[in-house]
Amino acid sequence: MTPADPDLSAIAQAGVAALRRGDGQEARAAFERVEAAGRATPQLRLFLAQACQMLGDHPAAHHALDQVLSVEPDNLYALILHGDLHRSAGNPRAAVSWYQTAITHAPRAGSLPPDLIKALHRAEAAVAEESANFQAYLDHQFVVAGIAPPQVSPRFVEALDILASRAAPQLQRPTSFYYPALAPRPFFDRDDFAWVTGLEAAAPAIRAELAVLLADNDAVAPYVVADPSRPTKRHVLLDDDRWSAVHLLRDGVPVRENVARCPRTMEALATVGIPTIRGRSPTAMFSVLRPHTHIPPHTGMLNTRLICHLPLIVPENCRLRVGNETQQVMADRMMIFDDSIEHEAWNDSDATRVVLLFEIWRPDLDTAERAALTTLFEAIGRYAPAPHDQGGA
Repeated sequence: MTPADPDLSAIAQAGVAALRRGDGQEARAAFERVEAAGRATPQLRLFLAQACQMLGDHPAAHHALDQVLSVEPDNLYALILHGDLHRSAGNPRAAVSWYQTAITHAPRAGSLPPDLIKALHRAEAAVAEESANFQAYLDHQFVVAGIAPPQVSPRFVEALDILASRAAPQLQRPTSFYYPALAPRPFFDRDDFAWVTGLEAAAPAIRAELAVLLADNDAVAPYVVADPSRPTKRHVLLDDDRWSAVHLLRDGVPVRENVARCPRTMEALATVGIPTIRGRSPTAMFSVLRPHTHIPPHTGMLNTRLICHLPLIVPENCRLRVGNETQQVMADRMMIFDDSIEHEAWNDSDATRVVLLFEIWRPDLDTAERAALTTLFEAIGRYAPAPHDQGGA
């Protein structure tokens, strides 16, 4: 109220006093008089909504809150009270949507008063309770239908996790080049690639050559390194030998001294069909992850390729997450994944983990597309050299 409206100020104060003593009828009458005079503020409309809530007039309460939000769309009190009204009316899904909006806006609201913090905690508890109720309802529906979700497919289970906010949708987010209409599939089935059996059979011979390379400290270098032509990377493992590499083929060029020591490895890789792109590929290396090292979540540069791991030295407690799927790393068993989807890796053991890492074309790219992409990437490389690719884990 303004000094020019002494009567309205007194009426508003009387309404607040009535609200505090639980007299919804008197409070509503007072706030509606102020509203009729065209002097209502968002705060007084909040009070009007509370009075209407006391009287069980939910449509009027919603109307008052809508007026508040038309002026202050991020008003947390109004958002939470909308949720309260829907919840008491038996519409938990609507209530959760209002509560979640308030919770999302809260970090941007700055310092909050104690009563609002308490209301937000109540909203969070209500969201958790309704989520549990919804999950129980769904579980019952599956029982009635005779369906066990894990037996339908892993992606159906993931869809349920996303629906219940236990997981988030995982999309391709390459840092350099995005090719549209490629399905965001985290792991690919090793049985779909004819070369896998032969490469896995060669694992003992490759491991023997690896042992020679690892004995030469000069062959092992940090995986994530600074590029003087680019801004410094903010990476916890920058120039850190806890995540290292022994390069065999780098940016399409053999590392001669390492290749010379690994004839069986190179022979096995020749059966795979690694892309040949001048200045970029083939790429192959031994990726070395030291004990108790975590490669944090990251994405690779391209979504047109898949990253392949042949695990060679694998202690216990090594795993790889791609998107919402985490797999244990198993010696001599290929892992093929899309590194344009967020991924991370752990070695929680007391020993070193080493995998043979290389890339292949995505199988859903046809011959014409591969040729066109090769031309594109080579042209980009001639125009300006690309930074070293440091995805893949």
